[in-house]
Amino acid sequence: MTTKRLYYEDAYTTRFKARILERVRLEKGTAVVLDKSYFYPTSGGQPFDKGFINDVPVLDVTVREIDGAILHWISKGDIWSEDIVADIDWARRFDHMQQHTGQHILSQAFIRVANAETLSFHLSEETVTIDLEATAVQPEHIEQAEFLANQVVWQNRPVRIRAASTEEAQELPLRKIPAGRDGRLRLIEIEGFDITACGGTHVSATGEVGLIKVVKLGRVGANLRVEFCCGQRALGDYRQKNSVVNRLTAVLTTGAGEIVDSVTKLQEEVKEARRQIKRQQTSLIQLEADNLLAQGKKKNATTIVTRVFTDTESDASHLRTLASRLTKEGDVVALLGLAGEKCMLIFTRSAAAPGDMNQLIKPALQTLGSASGGGTVEMAQGGGPAADAERVEQAVARAERLLLGQL
Repeated sequence: MTTKRLYYEDAYTTRFKARILERVRLEKGTAVVLDKSYFYPTSGGQPFDKGFINDVPVLDVTVREIDGAILHWISKGDIWSEDIVADIDWARRFDHMQQHTGQHILSQAFIRVANAETLSFHLSEETVTIDLEATAVQPEHIEQAEFLANQVVWQNRPVRIRAASTEEAQELPLRKIPAGRDGRLRLIEIEGFDITACGGTHVSATGEVGLIKVVKLGRVGANLRVEFCCGQRALGDYRQKNSVVNRLTAVLTTGAGEIVDSVTKLQEEVKEARRQIKRQQTSLIQLEADNLLAQGKKKNATTIVTRVFTDTESDASHLRTLASRLTKEGDVVALLGLAGEKCMLIFTRSAAAPGDMNQLIKPALQTLGSASGGGTVEMAQGGGPAADAERVEQAVARAERLLLGQL
């Protein structure tokens, strides 16, 4: 059972009557085959139409491979009547018409300005892309192709559907001649500009495309991916970006043309501010380390530094930096702790100092209960769930007693 594909000749009809020829029930869901349909099924890089059949939502439209029947997949439930009335989502259909016709125009524009053929085309609800042979396209070709494409749009050239045999197509300036069904090709002709074999839905005049705007470039293997938008999508893209520009000009108190310079200047200022903060943090860490070393306990030639911070005073990153600075040189053992919602211990020593930090941290972590961790002879760390300052101080004190007993 096949369906007469009316969308091939008429992309503007959105309400029609038909008869159900077959009902299909699979794990995917329920579908109906109609004797005729304007619903476009997913094919050729273009998504399917949505809409309703007897007020039941159409969720997907596909082509059955074995016989070419069009399957209209419907939401839960069934359509009991044999005679139906169908409605196509016009906003979605027209969007696809704008994007697909715009693709034909832009693809031909790239051929004319860069001799770059379109290798693939993809249209989704969010993006429209064509892939071009990257080596053929230079940076200046992007704006040139975009300008030429929009000239064709504004000239409002007729877009016609015609059929041709494979033999007849050989005499036409087609970009590509695919294998035709039963030797016949459906051609989309943009008057005086492009003629392409295509089964998709298109506008009847280029003016309906509205605008073609390239919005992004990217590499896919050896190819150049050009992302663009047309018509309503181009308007939406402009609105979004114009809103961003207006907010930036208000925040930066500058004109739109100076935004890049203003942002670049701000970036440099931020980088310099970060460098200054880094220098100040380094100085503060050194001062803090010097103070702790001056207060540390001495035994033999070894200085033992113990300190417990709360999570309002410090964090794990600060503890690691401080421990590294304390033990950078000399004969120093640093036993540091962090109390709060997540407790932490960091035990470290300088290369010349005695003691096994991994052995010291194990009993200290036992004092904290469910804490875990470990490390090497020179540095060990661990932690666990919440613990108050008193509990962490007990853990550090236990490690200190063990260390003093070893010296």
